[in-house]
Amino acid sequence: MSSDGYRELVEPQVESAFASVLMERLRKALVTPVKALRWQYLPLLMVYFSYGALGVIGVAESFWVKSATSMSPADLAALAVWTTIPWTVKMVFGQLVDSVPLLGSRRRAYVFVGAGLIAAGLVTLAGAAGKWITVAGPEALYVFASLLIVIGVVLQDVVADAMSTEVVARVEADGTPRPKDEVRRDLGMVQVLGRLALSFGIFATAGVAGWLAKAYSYETVFWLGLAIPAISVTGAMLVRLESTEKKPIDWRILGGGLVFGLVVAGLGLGQVPYGQEIVFIISMAVIIAMLIRVTDAVSAEVRHKILFASIVIFAFRATPGTGEGYRWFTIDVLGFDEAFYGTLAQVGAGLSMLGIWLLSDTITRRPIAQTLFWLTLIGAVLSLPNVVLVYELHHWTERVLGFGARTIAMIDTTVESPFAQLSMIPMLTLIAIHAPEGRRATWFALMASLMNLALVAGSLQTKYLNQIFDVQRGQYDDLAGLIWIVLVLGLLIPLSALALFGRKVT
Repeated sequence: MSSDGYRELVEPQVESAFASVLMERLRKALVTPVKALRWQYLPLLMVYFSYGALGVIGVAESFWVKSATSMSPADLAALAVWTTIPWTVKMVFGQLVDSVPLLGSRRRAYVFVGAGLIAAGLVTLAGAAGKWITVAGPEALYVFASLLIVIGVVLQDVVADAMSTEVVARVEADGTPRPKDEVRRDLGMVQVLGRLALSFGIFATAGVAGWLAKAYSYETVFWLGLAIPAISVTGAMLVRLESTEKKPIDWRILGGGLVFGLVVAGLGLGQVPYGQEIVFIISMAVIIAMLIRVTDAVSAEVRHKILFASIVIFAFRATPGTGEGYRWFTIDVLGFDEAFYGTLAQVGAGLSMLGIWLLSDTITRRPIAQTLFWLTLIGAVLSLPNVVLVYELHHWTERVLGFGARTIAMIDTTVESPFAQLSMIPMLTLIAIHAPEGRRATWFALMASLMNLALVAGSLQTKYLNQIFDVQRGQYDDLAGLIWIVLVLGLLIPLSALALFGRKVT
């Protein structure tokens, strides 16, 4: 048989086999989350959904802050540090949820309290936007409302994390233990479903957020946001959990966390110089000490695995951003309005959810270091359209290629979005597998505190960079330099951690 005849015979078979394998993988990726879903998971997923759905006020909030306050991008980056602090003291909430019943409940009642705080923050924003709360200026009211909302969300998130390990049955209907591999698989998929529910919440409200902010007053949008905490309350009322034994209060964690919270409040209210940096150092010391305390129940092998995974994920999340200056540039110079930002968010949320859906089975099986390596490289490449827009090269693309700034922004969002939510899934799965009974909320909270402390590190860097590169309303000469340095640091920080510790992460 000639070589040409052999190719004509074999190549179609190879292509057919490749297509079959590809379709089978796609089918499996689509079906896996659906097959993993159980009715008993839905109330829990409503709590995660409500977290994402808070984005319904996001566009109105951003545009109101720009128009009604005098806060600079550096000020907003500094505020982001303070509003991230509650996420770093999740161990206090976790210890309360594990050990202190509230009206006889260690789960539902705390969701109700969190919903109340979120509602109070939304009412404060509505009062500030409507100018009928006048006890303080709009800047102070915005800071107060932001802290109320964040604390409420953190409290609900702590409870949801604990419940995510308790909605998975450990025994069969006849009382016999389920196989450990099945339980572990279900625990991992609950984490995936939680990210999907959060992403669906963002998706369901993203486009609406832009439309509402353009069609109605910002005050009205904040009032409408009150529907969101009602969803989490409904989920908490319906959820059924595996019963767990109440653990005694660990005062080293609860007491230490409360003292830490008081120190943070004192530094913030007293406007102590370098208060945020002091809080960061104290936070790191406290969280590491508490992690050593909590992880004494697991083997040395598991402890090392979690340690090195934590280091590389911390580095991945501790990268700086550009701050609000870039958004203001797109509003003032590129003409992006509320409706277009809603469209961008809608597209991004939908593709993010699709990315988690399709890649969930692969991500839960791949090594953490491998996942973060590719996410880092992809993130750097996908930052390039921002550079194009800042240099206003969209005028050339519109003249020569027929598409302008809005198309570039849409393409960037379309390509980038599926990768935004994937980095935490392997870590969440690892935590869920090894979370000890009776201390699950504390375990999750401490690990999440460490990961959120990475965001504090990123916000501090964002603040410093915005102080160096002075970007203000209508003054964007330094924006290009800011974006370039953010891009370089976004590559160097995680890749350095992977080079040092990647081989020790499995």
